[in-house]
Amino acid sequence: MTNKNMKGISRRLLALDQKIHDIARPYADLPPMRLLERIGKAGDQPPMLSLSAAVLATGLLSERPRMMFAGTRMIAAHLIATAAKNVVKRQIDRERPAPRLDGKAPHPRPGKRSSKRMTGFPSGHTAGSIAVARAFGRAYPEHAAKAAGVAGLVAVAQVARRKHYLTDVLAGLAIGLASEAALTRLVPVRR
Repeated sequence: MTNKNMKGISRRLLALDQKIHDIARPYADLPPMRLLERIGKAGDQPPMLSLSAAVLATGLLSERPRMMFAGTRMIAAHLIATAAKNVVKRQIDRERPAPRLDGKAPHPRPGKRSSKRMTGFPSGHTAGSIAVARAFGRAYPEHAAKAAGVAGLVAVAQVARRKHYLTDVLAGLAIGLASEAALTRLVPVRR
């Protein structure tokens, strides 16, 4: 793929990012968006690690090996996803969504800043929740679709509540999937 093609794809993705952000803006204060706000916050690091630790603790206290396995994998997947997300955030500066005078989504730039405002790429909430959901789904395949659905809601909430652009969320999705896949490669799932 040529540099010219890459620039064209990049421009179209940034335009899509801004279009979706603009569509979400008028709906930000409606009750469904406030519900999505709560769901989106559940994907933050403390709630995800608390959930994972609760699954592990429940497994330990009830002597259920499969639940212990799920909780352990959830914690490990989340830690890997968080580390990977942090590496990318240090490499790329991207302003989080905000009203802009030029009406355009900000271009990602080489990383130099560490302020929350400038570390929108990738979505850590998405990376962590996807990794945790996949890890849970490995232990409980019968609930994998439900877990993925909840993680998907967390991801959608990041765009709907205008905390991230779509491309930030897609990058978080890729990191979450790759992190859990790396864990599975390191510690294979045995039935």
